[in-house]
Amino acid sequence: MMLSQITLTEGLKYLSDRDPDLAVILDDLGAPPLWSREPGFGTLICIILEQQVSLASARAAYERLLAAVSLLTPESFLDIDDSLLKRIGFSRQKISYSRHLAQSIIDGSLNLETLSAMDDPAARAALVKIKGIGPWTAEIYLLMALGRPDAWPRGDLALAVAVQKVKCLAARPTPDTLEEMSTMWRPWRAVAARLFWHYYLRAPKQR
Repeated sequence: MMLSQITLTEGLKYLSDRDPDLAVILDDLGAPPLWSREPGFGTLICIILEQQVSLASARAAYERLLAAVSLLTPESFLDIDDSLLKRIGFSRQKISYSRHLAQSIIDGSLNLETLSAMDDPAARAALVKIKGIGPWTAEIYLLMALGRPDAWPRGDLALAVAVQKVKCLAARPTPDTLEEMSTMWRPWRAVAARLFWHYYLRAPKQR
């Protein structure tokens, strides 16, 4: 099952019936956006750009990348020289990661088209075997590009900040703590993540 507006609504009802704190977010702020992305190479590059930087900074770099090529493909990406990628906003490490991703797709080490037919563990494993794609990048791709309803980016900073505030925790939860806490939101953890992000973005003065 892929998340859609219909299944998002189903997941929100399930969560609000079982977690009063999430019900409060839903009542106060309304439903979160679906935040879906087109599956493919470009989205993975964008997520790599988002690693450890602000979304606005990553989006600006991605827009500069799109302006530099007529069509973004693994092949066209490999044709861009490092100096231009640095001016676009890629760090040296992200250039390496992105080039490795492009080459992996070209040589068949990673087939993005088959991911949609895989279950979550298999899709996750196929992604993280590629250099530069760690658990967070893989989980964001599952959550936003593949629409998996139970994807859970346990290493996401904004998610941790929101969970700490909503759950009135003394300290920011670690990725392991977030993983443990998330069992109560199965099988709709991706919907729970959207609710927490919705809170993070819409209630900044309360953080």
